[in-house]
Amino acid sequence: MSKLRYVIVGSGYRAEFYGRIASSYPELFEALFLCRSEEKADLMREKTGAAAVCAEKEAEAFRPDFVVVAVNKSSIADVSALWAERGYAVLMETPAASSVETLKKLWAFSREKDVRVAVAEQYHRYPELLSGLQAVRAGRIGRPSFACLSLAHDYHAASLIRRMLLTEGESYILRGERFVNAIVETDSREGPITDGRIAEKDRSVLFVEYASGKRAVYDFSGVQYHSFLRSRHLTVRGERGEWTDNLLLFLDAEGKPRREKLCQVLPEAYASLDTPMLRALRENWRPDLRLENCQDEFAMASMLLDMGRWLDGGTSPYTLEEALADASFYLLSQKALEMPWKAFSSEDGVF
Repeated sequence: MSKLRYVIVGSGYRAEFYGRIASSYPELFEALFLCRSEEKADLMREKTGAAAVCAEKEAEAFRPDFVVVAVNKSSIADVSALWAERGYAVLMETPAASSVETLKKLWAFSREKDVRVAVAEQYHRYPELLSGLQAVRAGRIGRPSFACLSLAHDYHAASLIRRMLLTEGESYILRGERFVNAIVETDSREGPITDGRIAEKDRSVLFVEYASGKRAVYDFSGVQYHSFLRSRHLTVRGERGEWTDNLLLFLDAEGKPRREKLCQVLPEAYASLDTPMLRALRENWRPDLRLENCQDEFAMASMLLDMGRWLDGGTSPYTLEEALADASFYLLSQKALEMPWKAFSSEDGVF
């Protein structure tokens, strides 16, 4: 595959990742930011090392293979549709929709237009999670019947739970509540916090029951992304075993109970994305889940490679239909959290 060229529309936190990836793998990618102002363009050049322009004509003159849309949530659907209708393949950041109106609009757009739009849902691509997901798909814990996820928020959680329980396409009922806990803040995107400040943080708990009888519990607070006092966990249970964080409990072919340490997996298709940091993580097993930025960047870079493969006749990295199902779960969950423990059905939902 020749070097992939992509335009990044946006200049926020998520957009920066795509610029850094291009700078980290110059033999694989070449990126150009399209920013709203010269000030933002200068900032992206400084932060990522990638080129940046402010005019759409300059971006189109770059002749990208596809366009990455990483603008704010309220604009991402319209901006993605704009570039897709111009004939570009689009990789749009999550969420695909943050309102019922936008979800319905995107669904109609995807049905009516002959366009290529994929969504950058990356969590199931983390090396830290791949081995567990592979174990579930291979039936090593038997039929998965219960999952508890305290690892990622909203639409990301919906995507993971569906893969953890193998419930693709199933209807479901959900109930839940949102409450507030006090916690000392210790970390942030900008670095550690050491002044002992106490903050009130929302926590959401959802109980999900699928048509097949499988069940899931979603338990998450945003502080878990940046805290030295709150960890992230997952559990998936089947009749023959359990996947908990980085440990697999199962019965072998002779019916004997086994315990297996789950190490990070780097699929051969993405061997070109390997780094010393990823290799160091694979060489040292640990019991807890710590999903570092290097894993996030690997997951996102693997989607960029898959965009190129999609254009060459492969499959979408993550279909818009999948992402809208994730968004539907998120929007329905918000309704459920506003009316504690009232049942809401996906069949009466927004998708």
